[in-house]
Amino acid sequence: MHKEYFWLYFKLNTKGAATIPATTKHPDITTPVGLKSAIEQWLEDDKAEEIEVIDLQDQSALADFMIIASGRSSRQVIAMASKLKDRLSALGVKSIRTEGQNSGDWVIVDVGDVIIHLFRPEVRDFYNIEQMWKMGAPLAVVHNSGIRA
Repeated sequence: MHKEYFWLYFKLNTKGAATIPATTKHPDITTPVGLKSAIEQWLEDDKAEEIEVIDLQDQSALADFMIIASGRSSRQVIAMASKLKDRLSALGVKSIRTEGQNSGDWVIVDVGDVIIHLFRPEVRDFYNIEQMWKMGAPLAVVHNSGIRA
């Protein structure tokens, strides 16, 4: 185990916060693809369900990737979001924004290049945001004068 990784593992464990499993090698979060991969692995480790990754690089300037996952309960959704924040902060990610962590129905974790949506299953089914983003570019443009194709 690398000295710096051991320190990170020790630091997270002694705070009682989220841990990066000791079997996982130090993730490369310097690129959007590396960040996406690390987040996917952490969500799998936290028992997230139906993890779906949407590549937004050609669709939006909002982010490079969107990750959508479900937790079995509000408590699990809140815990997954909290662990993600702790893990990313421990690796030096500075700009982490969250919304919805109080209710746990739908939590958004925005880290710039990757946006993570964590849902309870019934809330995810209701909003179905992955279908909207999979469709690609919008078919109509709304202007002040109305809708044009």
